[in-house]
Amino acid sequence: MDLVERFLKYVSFDTQSDETSETFPSTEKQKVLLRYLMEEMLSFGMTEVGMDEHGYVMGTIPATPGCEHCPVIGFISHVDTSPDMSGENVRPRLIENYDGKDIPLNETLTMTVKDFPELKDFKGHTLIVTDGTTLLGADDKAGVAEIMTAAEWLMNHPEVAHGKIRIGFTPDEEVGRGVDYFNVERFGAKFAYTVDGGYEGELEYENFNAASAKVTVQGRNVHPGYAKDKMINALQVAAELNALLPAWERPEHTDGYEGFYHLVGLNGTVENAEISYIIRDHDREKFEAKKRFMEQAVALLSAKYGEGVLTLALKDQYYNMREMVEPHPEVIDKAVEAMRQAGVTPIVRPIRGGTDGARLSYMGLPCPNLFTGGMNFHGKFEYCSVDTMRRARQTILNLVRLWAE
Repeated sequence: MDLVERFLKYVSFDTQSDETSETFPSTEKQKVLLRYLMEEMLSFGMTEVGMDEHGYVMGTIPATPGCEHCPVIGFISHVDTSPDMSGENVRPRLIENYDGKDIPLNETLTMTVKDFPELKDFKGHTLIVTDGTTLLGADDKAGVAEIMTAAEWLMNHPEVAHGKIRIGFTPDEEVGRGVDYFNVERFGAKFAYTVDGGYEGELEYENFNAASAKVTVQGRNVHPGYAKDKMINALQVAAELNALLPAWERPEHTDGYEGFYHLVGLNGTVENAEISYIIRDHDREKFEAKKRFMEQAVALLSAKYGEGVLTLALKDQYYNMREMVEPHPEVIDKAVEAMRQAGVTPIVRPIRGGTDGARLSYMGLPCPNLFTGGMNFHGKFEYCSVDTMRRARQTILNLVRLWAE
């Protein structure tokens, strides 16, 4: 199956995950695509194919004769799409030989070069865009399609020498649980690559240290006409907490290695309120300092309003994979060479986010991240470049060959 045909097939599956769910996977519909991928692997003739009770799908491209001694490498992508926007009834559209100008998505919505200036970099490419009512699902079905198309090609070309290759697909990456039950030992790779990046050439082995912070506020509701020295307005307390955090350390004011506090939820009434943040920083010391600042802000308001008014739940989510990947420079060096051989200029830069690879690296599987060609993830302006997707597929094939040399 052609790469584009495969990608369009995959985005027809609604695989949105749900951060409020207590099940794993968080939605049963993710398993529909996972089962399809398992059957597709079997149709290629891959071995050790299966889906476990948690929904993880794994399969093997066996080593070619004489390459059994080569390191086992893996390629991993996630099937779920973001809870931020619907992934149901995705209606993608292909734009061939893109002219570098604004793209009307529907009668009322246009993706403009002014708002998304990187569109100019894709002039002449074939783009796949949304119809403006759903996300596209390139995050990370572009990666899934690239891995599967490369796997099918390898199974059809046994003359190409390579070691044992493991393929893995995960659910729930978008809600931070993608590898909660991933069995690294059973996967059996020495090194792996997540194929979950964006812009062409991206190679990432540094990511944020990440934590979540949820503050619940127990207010005291009194008739506003008689509230003096009695009322504690939970919403006002939550707003006061937010005002204590440095405004210049918000996502909209940061870039590169700069971390942030990101307000992701605020709801409630005078009586009860809840305010939620994600905390991010590449530097571990600055990350810890941000968490302490949050604790101090809550402590300050607790001293002002009294015990039991504010409750903080602070939880680490994942850590910067750099310290786990750097001891294995060959993992990065081979990725750089594989990109160059595919006609791609490597762009080594930190992820301003996280991937399954970050946690996998701390679980003993060094796992940097490769580009897919998807852009503007998680929303209706999401798109991907077919030209870049094809170079991502070729990068995977080049890596397979390089690890066998």
